[in-house]
Amino acid sequence: MNKEKMMIQIINTKHMKLIQTIRIAIVVLVASLLIPSCAINPVTGKKQLMLISEAQEVEMGRQYDPQVIATFGQYTDNTLLQFIQAKGNDMGKLSHRPNLQYHFRVLDTPVVNAFAVPGGYIYFTRGILAQFNNEAELMGVLGHEMGHITARHTVSTQSKQQLGQILLMGGMIASEKFAQFAGYAMQGMELLFLKFSRDNEREADRLGVEYASRIRYDAQKMADFFNVLNKMNMDSDVGGVPTFLSTHPDPGDRYNSVSHLTKTWKDSLGYSSWAVNEDNYLRMIDGIVYGEDPRQGFVDGNVFYHPDLKFRFPVPAGWALQNSPIQVQMAPGDGSALVIFTLAQQKSAAEAAETALNDLSLSLLDSKRTTVNGMNAIATVSQQVSQNQQTGQQQAIKVLSYFIEYGGAVYVFHGVTADASFNTYFRTFESTMINFNRLTDPKKLNVKPNKIRVKEVKQAGTLAQAFRSLGVPQDQMNELALLNNIELNQQVKSGKLLKTIGE
Repeated sequence: MNKEKMMIQIINTKHMKLIQTIRIAIVVLVASLLIPSCAINPVTGKKQLMLISEAQEVEMGRQYDPQVIATFGQYTDNTLLQFIQAKGNDMGKLSHRPNLQYHFRVLDTPVVNAFAVPGGYIYFTRGILAQFNNEAELMGVLGHEMGHITARHTVSTQSKQQLGQILLMGGMIASEKFAQFAGYAMQGMELLFLKFSRDNEREADRLGVEYASRIRYDAQKMADFFNVLNKMNMDSDVGGVPTFLSTHPDPGDRYNSVSHLTKTWKDSLGYSSWAVNEDNYLRMIDGIVYGEDPRQGFVDGNVFYHPDLKFRFPVPAGWALQNSPIQVQMAPGDGSALVIFTLAQQKSAAEAAETALNDLSLSLLDSKRTTVNGMNAIATVSQQVSQNQQTGQQQAIKVLSYFIEYGGAVYVFHGVTADASFNTYFRTFESTMINFNRLTDPKKLNVKPNKIRVKEVKQAGTLAQAFRSLGVPQDQMNELALLNNIELNQQVKSGKLLKTIGE
């Protein structure tokens, strides 16, 4: 949760209007999908039924891009981003869609993933960049994601999923307005993390090998990286965020397939050498944040701390928490309640309360001025009655909200549940909200993220021996062996660069 990022992604009139505009645009687009047309697939050269034009595809990507960035935040590393953009531009010119403008982003999340959305937008998480060990691995995955775009997999899969997603949007949790508390941008992420068919994955692998090879990289390294992902056992999502293997289901024996394709392209192109560029890549990611970044907020002992914004509040026991640049969400396992914590744009609690109630179409039941640990605040109870789109029955939700003035800003809690369970959750909601407080503990304020630290092996020996000479703790060795894609008993030469973890 980052203050600057939150300031542009809060629950206010402009934000809600943007969400509604995007939603209406998608509805209109889906309506247009009902008019089929034939187009030439850029990869196969054959006619195929295509429900989305290239102009529509580019517009979809333009609309999704700010949603993705708002949800995860961008990781700032200009050297790394410029390298990816430059290589991506070179690859794009040699691809089957050389006239499409490609956009590359690095997302501020430790989850290991890369994905593409329609219109030429390709995203790498800092988690996957930390996992790569050379430029060739990066180029192979970049080519794979570009292959999904050039073969228009993202468009065909998107068009199949859109209508169903729109129909689901209003029925999530309890009602359409209830869903707004969690934010359409957050809920729409499933639409972005498209799950492709096995045929699509095979084709993207084939194109990834072709594109990486044509810009003279050793595409065999992509196969090696797929093996690393399989060792990491990333079948499921992490914290609600998809991992690479959950968005790219394993189509079978990818290693052998990619290896065979690589040999074919190497024989065909006949270049004298194939780039791997291990040392250059490792030096480029030296210092990249590894794992969760506590500066953006972290949980310790059922308390959420934010060092940069200098506040803390308790997390209900047994509740899951998701932290993003937009907001913090907390919920019990059964999803029967939800607490949203965010930052208002308004400068006073009164103005923030009035704006939120209006934007969320809530009817005020009770309101009081109060203080929270010496900070001026307004507490409200409100409700919203709507009609269930599936059953046609009326349903009501109730919301306990606290608007707290602190540090020249207004922080907002919304505790949301069905009317029937409001009294059950009231004390839980209130306990979190009234215990919002200043963060003064130096240990929490001065916490720092772990980073990748690249070090040089001074003496030849096994990886385990090299780690010991570099001061790596025994309990970190297995994790770091996987991070470097080297077995602990494998020999490493003097001068070899290794990734370690430190502040």
